[in-house]
Amino acid sequence: MTPRLRPMRLADLDAVLALEEELFAPDTWTRAMYRDELARTDTRHYLVADDEGTVVGYAGLIAYDDEAHVATIGVATARQGEGIGARLLDALLTEADRRSPVVLLEVRADNELAQGLYRRRGFAEIGRRRGYYQPSNTDAVVMKREKP
Repeated sequence: MTPRLRPMRLADLDAVLALEEELFAPDTWTRAMYRDELARTDTRHYLVADDEGTVVGYAGLIAYDDEAHVATIGVATARQGEGIGARLLDALLTEADRRSPVVLLEVRADNELAQGLYRRRGFAEIGRRRGYYQPSNTDAVVMKREKP
């Protein structure tokens, strides 16, 4: 079944943190970080992909007047390749375009699959951040997309 996209809730955090661990260990966000993000409703937009009560993906956007930032996006390994990440990203970009003329993001330098998705959505590499992801000390590719 196609997962439904809906706003992330505090009740989703156990599932989101389990996906964080699966996808991004050791560079995972904490429960406190997500709680803080969800409390900032004026500038944050967080979603989950819900497949009949199971969270199979999530994404978050930080948006100000002058720029937006894709803060996080992840899809369960077993569900990758189904277009869930693309749907989550498209939903974030719709919100970003409503709020800001520019969208930025960082992506792990070794995550070529995600970089390809971002390029297909109009992002271009504008730089790199050495050792950005901690504690793994992995570099980030910085990408930018201007409002179409």
